[in-house]
Amino acid sequence: MKSTGDGEQRFGERPNKYKAIFQHLQESILRGKYAEGQRIPSESQLSRTFGASRLTAGRALKELEIAGLIERRAGSGSYVKQQGKTRRRTFGLLIAELGQTEIFEPICQGMARASRASHDELIWGAATRDVVSTEQQALQLCRYYVANKVSGVFFAPLEHLAGCDEVNERILDDFSSAAIPVVLLDRDVFSYPKRSKFDLVGIDNRRAGYLVTEYLFNQGCRRIVFMARPYSAPTVEQRIVGYRDVMQKHGLPAWVEIGNPEKQDWIGNLLGQYEPDGFVCANDRTAAELMIRLKELGVDVPARVKLTGMDDAKYSTLLSVPLTTVRQPCHDIGAAAVWTMIERIEHPGMPARDILLDCQLVIRQSCGAGQAPQ
Repeated sequence: MKSTGDGEQRFGERPNKYKAIFQHLQESILRGKYAEGQRIPSESQLSRTFGASRLTAGRALKELEIAGLIERRAGSGSYVKQQGKTRRRTFGLLIAELGQTEIFEPICQGMARASRASHDELIWGAATRDVVSTEQQALQLCRYYVANKVSGVFFAPLEHLAGCDEVNERILDDFSSAAIPVVLLDRDVFSYPKRSKFDLVGIDNRRAGYLVTEYLFNQGCRRIVFMARPYSAPTVEQRIVGYRDVMQKHGLPAWVEIGNPEKQDWIGNLLGQYEPDGFVCANDRTAAELMIRLKELGVDVPARVKLTGMDDAKYSTLLSVPLTTVRQPCHDIGAAAVWTMIERIEHPGMPARDILLDCQLVIRQSCGAGQAPQ
């Protein structure tokens, strides 16, 4: 655990030498320190310079190769790739929640940076003005990308909408028919144990649910409720599994409630039914709405009820009580999505993969940060 000095505590941060090597070489290549065709330091040289193992240095070089920045020649070394030999590809973004769910903006920033490094282009399709629903917008973007024969699409499946499952499957069927590779962002279209045939990049959501629930337990909470909105993505189901793991481990009842946190009467009924001392919310937006309703009902956070979210949205520190949450490595998710797409294009026969990145538990005042456990 590390203290940030600003009232937050972060769990799970560790030095990442592989990332340091990758970023150093990436910036050196993009800034022209190493010219096209020039040999770059070997694994042994990098391991000495950065105090890392050769395995770690080799992983960084492999990621640079996937990103299209270098080519590795057996028995000779690694060389900066000639740009003229690299065909510029165009990748489309299909994220209906862009601008609504805050994790996707930094994910897109990470994708844009990785795309520039691999000399590829990332585009946002444009919907016409007569589009009146999120589903129509997503379907129109799908048709746009198919018509323009993009090299691949990064797709965040729709959620929180009745009928979104059918729309998601239709979009993926259209891309499959057009032989356009797809990398899913954050979530699959099917609930466990079913799985789509596409690569997915996100976090370990079961672990995220476990982290926040275990922390609430360690803070003295014994009557913990999990709250989510209707038609949530399968990622929420995995967070619920992590929550249930903790409750079962400690022999406590697990209460999962699906509803609209904006409805004060519903929240009031939950308080009367369960008398909770803690809430695990499926995301920060749900937690923010719940916090408002609790304040209206005269329930003090964190004195009477402790509260957690997921994602670490920008506003999580600006709420009336700063929110304990799980921070997603959004920039890294975006970069990993691009590398996954490039590898998928180069090796189309590979089995579908789940690329799950680590996450951090960030403790703030909604769980009594700075106070002694009860």
